[in-house]
Amino acid sequence: MQLYTPSSPHIHSGSSVSQLMHRVLLALIPGYVMYVALFGWGVVANLMIAVLTAYACETLMLLLRKRPLAPFLSDHSALVTASLLAISLPPLAPWWIVVIGIAFAIIIAKHLYGGLGYNPFNPAMVGYVVLLVSFPRELTTWAGPQEINNVSIGIADAIHISIFGTLGSGAGIDTVTMATPLDHLKTEISRGQSISDIIPASPIFGNLGGNGWEWISLAFLAGGLWLLYKKVIQWYIPVSMLTALVLISTVFHLIDPERYADPVFHLVTGATILGAFFIATDPITASTTEKGRLIYGAGIGILVYIIRTWGGYPDGVAFGVLLMNILAPTLDYYTQPRPYGERKG
Repeated sequence: MQLYTPSSPHIHSGSSVSQLMHRVLLALIPGYVMYVALFGWGVVANLMIAVLTAYACETLMLLLRKRPLAPFLSDHSALVTASLLAISLPPLAPWWIVVIGIAFAIIIAKHLYGGLGYNPFNPAMVGYVVLLVSFPRELTTWAGPQEINNVSIGIADAIHISIFGTLGSGAGIDTVTMATPLDHLKTEISRGQSISDIIPASPIFGNLGGNGWEWISLAFLAGGLWLLYKKVIQWYIPVSMLTALVLISTVFHLIDPERYADPVFHLVTGATILGAFFIATDPITASTTEKGRLIYGAGIGILVYIIRTWGGYPDGVAFGVLLMNILAPTLDYYTQPRPYGERKG
């Protein structure tokens, strides 16, 4: 009689990869719903193209690597990557932009390193940064809030713009697009304008941050808190990232409030909340120790502010995450907890 002794862990947590990914997808729904309500159906067109491309690339790479299809296609990891990248791109981006970004994320950033669990960088953010560096004009063509444009973008209009670059009526895409609040603020400050003059003069700014972005951030916050409640993620990275961003933005706002936006603006505008709860918390590419996660999150928050304020891009979440992905193994090495019973010194 042979004794079967499987390797640890011997007690299963009850959660599988597919279950965790499924919960992340559910947590993204409030943000997507709010996005559609305020900016139209462009983000859904992005999502449709991204999902089809992600599964096509995932299938292709699994076949080339001679891996079974069913276990890897059913873990929902490709769907999460597609969902995160789709909502990070301008909602009226050309279809080929979405295809290139997802293909790079799945093929290069994920499977080139061995697939899920072996990738050192967040695939969705790798795809986004490649697009931002390669196609800056397309990545800055964002749809304005529908209440400002007085145009309702339906799913048919969104698909028509994605394929042909014009509305179904023949109007150009420039009739419904404008700079993002972060981009507009940064541009006008560089021209010598003060914040007290810039924000009241433009309808793209709301009461706390960008018009519409405040509600989207609130929706993502609700989804992120649900992930914390379900213990899909832990609090270390989101709290340290947001705290660091608030502290550094507060310091500079107190120094010169006419040049540096207040911390609330930085929290509710751009991809701050999405990045803190859904991107930076990626368990594969983030630090794994408690101290390491605190440093990791704080580093992202500081980098986001530095890039937004003095860098060449209006938002720095993707760059901040990727730069800290590089440091994650080093953080894990130097922040390992002492084994139980080991004496100090």
